[in-house]
Amino acid sequence: LKDQFDNLDKHTQWGIDFLEKYAKFVKERIEIEQNYAKQLRNLVKKYCPKRSPKDEEPRFTSCIAFFNILNELNDYAGQREVVAEEMGHRVYAELMRYSHDLKTERKMHLQEGRKAQQYLDMCWKQMDNSKKKFERECREAEKAQQSYERLDNDTNATKADVEKAKQQLNLRTHMADENKNEYAAQLQNFNGEQHKHYYIVIPQIYKQLQEMDERRTIKLSECYKGFADSERKVIPIISKCLEGMILAAKSVDEHRDSQLVIDCFKSGFEPPGDFPFEDYSQNIYRTISDGTISTPKQEGMRIDTKTTVGKAKGKLWLFGKKPKPQSPPLTPTSLYTSSTPNGSQYPIFSIEPVHYCMSDIKTGKPRIPSFRSLKRGLVSWHFCLQGPALEDFSHLPPEQRRKKLQQRIDELNRELQKETDQKDALIKMKDVYEKNPQMGDPSSLQPKLTETMSNMDRLRMEIHKNEAWLSEVEGKVAARSDRRHSSDINHLVTQGRESPEGSYTDDANQEVRGPPQQHAHPNEFDDEFEDDDPLPAIGHCKAIYPFDGHNEGTLAMKEGEILYIIEEDKGDGWTRARRHNGEEGYVPTSYIDVTLEKNSKGA
Repeated sequence: LKDQFDNLDKHTQWGIDFLEKYAKFVKERIEIEQNYAKQLRNLVKKYCPKRSPKDEEPRFTSCIAFFNILNELNDYAGQREVVAEEMGHRVYAELMRYSHDLKTERKMHLQEGRKAQQYLDMCWKQMDNSKKKFERECREAEKAQQSYERLDNDTNATKADVEKAKQQLNLRTHMADENKNEYAAQLQNFNGEQHKHYYIVIPQIYKQLQEMDERRTIKLSECYKGFADSERKVIPIISKCLEGMILAAKSVDEHRDSQLVIDCFKSGFEPPGDFPFEDYSQNIYRTISDGTISTPKQEGMRIDTKTTVGKAKGKLWLFGKKPKPQSPPLTPTSLYTSSTPNGSQYPIFSIEPVHYCMSDIKTGKPRIPSFRSLKRGLVSWHFCLQGPALEDFSHLPPEQRRKKLQQRIDELNRELQKETDQKDALIKMKDVYEKNPQMGDPSSLQPKLTETMSNMDRLRMEIHKNEAWLSEVEGKVAARSDRRHSSDINHLVTQGRESPEGSYTDDANQEVRGPPQQHAHPNEFDDEFEDDDPLPAIGHCKAIYPFDGHNEGTLAMKEGEILYIIEEDKGDGWTRARRHNGEEGYVPTSYIDVTLEKNSKGA
């Protein structure tokens, strides 16, 4: 039994060591969760955009989705911190507290067992001492009896010696009887304590140790469950984080991103136009006589009327048809009619008008709006990359300049509204001070009120200045749109910004915009240009708002009126439409609801 007590001592110590080992495991798991959450947060912080409020970086859907994923990942890191915190409070702290209590209880039970064992050992020693004393007294009594019998049988012994030996025998016998009784009492007492020790005390201590060990096992089971519950509680939130990532991935719209790129880099410049034809054979034709062109030359110079008229169809100015290009007047003798063998006739030009036109093309400086637009775009791009940002954003392309100015005007209006609210608040506070002087001095608010009024005046001037720049940009965009509608009729007509010598100038204030010179064409081809076939309808629209249409080339409309669409908006804010009676013109795109018909062949 003593050995089993020692075994139980070792077993309970092993149980406490195992409990502490599991607590150490939970602690390391908590550290892993904390480090994982910390690394995730650092990762999110590293890749989160660090933008100032005024930063105008295009918010592409792919970027927004990535930022949402970062936010979800940050929430996921927070859930890992929740797991670590829950494990720390519910599992690790509970294990450490219970381990301390378990050690105290085990120590108490072992001390009780050792005390019981020591008491039993003491009883055994007392019984053993009484036994040895009884044994010693019995031997002494036997010696006294042998001495008495020897003296009693000896005839030479005196009576006094015999009596003395007899008294000694009686004394030893009496002491042996007393030790016998004491030994019997100690033996009975020891047997009783031993029975109590092995049947009552020790089993009770063992039972307490068993209950303690079972409670330790139950506590481990609860901690195992709490360890898993700490993870399971955050699974729904983690699932929501993952679902948020999936939704962010599904929100990516490639078409919207493409449109953002278009809106961001749209310059408003015109694309390059066609190169003019430069005739280097005019010196050859000068040597020919001024008479009619020979038959081979007439065939070579025959004009394809269908091609010429077809190119001119559908090319209108924003405010009416484009004026006819300048050309030298043709003399009555400059146009002849030649007959073919089958009797058909076709017009033939004389050499002089053709030579004159070719000479004008060759000697004059080319004035092509496309080159000016290309140069303007390159200069603006150069300023964007290297040059300083100007206050009026004149270094930017027209479309980007318009957006920047509009954004600045909106910001200034918001600041003006704040200053207005502040002024109203100061005025109310001043009225309160004037009615209740004990609350404050009204004159103390005058400097702040004056400063606010000055700020409002400054903001109004800034808004007025930026609105003027915006109007200038919108006017230029509209003018470029007008030129774009008319640029396909005749490439020799002067358009856009040119210096008096026909070269490009960067100064917008030096631009000279004037209508192209119009010269009458007293020839029979004018009627063909005037009588263009109507363009086919590509859709229809409904007027959302009424439009007066006072300017030339525009079309008045009433709210709810249905019109045909014959030309889409080219980016200038105007759409070409036609009524049922055939009247055509441009209407604002923002005033109509357009429905395009992909397979429409026209009215």
